[in-house]
Amino acid sequence: MAKTWAKAPSPCISVCKFRDEGRCIGCQMTKPEKKRFKRLKGKAERRPFFEMLRERLVARDRYAYWSRMYRRRCLKKAADCPLDKLEQPDGLDRAA
Repeated sequence: MAKTWAKAPSPCISVCKFRDEGRCIGCQMTKPEKKRFKRLKGKAERRPFFEMLRERLVARDRYAYWSRMYRRRCLKKAADCPLDKLEQPDGLDRAA
């Protein structure tokens, strides 16, 4: 699983309706966050972004739906899913 974080697809799941305080109802990202994600490089920048997003989705009770749809997106793009790495302690995540 080389470069899981660097090659991670955008957390966007193509719902794109901004109703929840300016956040998308599908992924809970704001428009500026969606743009910012494209500029994030590697594990050091992307992992904290996914952690923040996971907390936000859990707080809104949207994580189960989003994670299912995001895993499907990763499969379509033939990319390793970074959600698997979020469950591991930071020291065990060897892929960049």
